[in-house]
Order: sequence, then C-alpha cells, then structure tokens
Amino acid sequence: MIEIDGSLGEGGGQVLRSALALAALTKQDVRIFNIRAGRKKPGLRPQHLKSVDAVMSICGGAVEGFEIDS
Repeated sequence: MIEIDGSLGEGGGQVLRSALALAALTKQDVRIFNIRAGRKKPGLRPQHLKSVDAVMSICGGAVEGFEIDS
C-alpha cells in the first residue's frame, strides 16, 4: 500500500485526485492522510467525495473513512 501525506505540497484536493487516478491506473492500494490539513476547512469537502465516488464506480474499489471533514 502506498501512503501519502495529503498536507504536503499545496496541501489541497489535487493530491487526492492525482493519487486516486494513479492508484486506479496502476491497481495499487493507496492511503491518503492529513488531506487539506493546513486549510481553513481541513479534510474532505463534498467535491472530493464526488471524485472518490466517480473513481470507485469506474474501477470498483473500496474506501474507508470516507466522509466530509475526515
């Protein structure tokens, strides 16, 4: 499993979207933590949940800890 600190770099949702796409393409498990940790409203926002939903519906993956502000 690949583990990614979502607070690194720009610390926004792009880390999540890129990691999801690459995990789907390479069929590797990924764990992303500290998503948007440095933002005014940290954690997942509704648009991030939609991104995860879309990728999961396409490739049939599984998700844990998948809720707003998580």
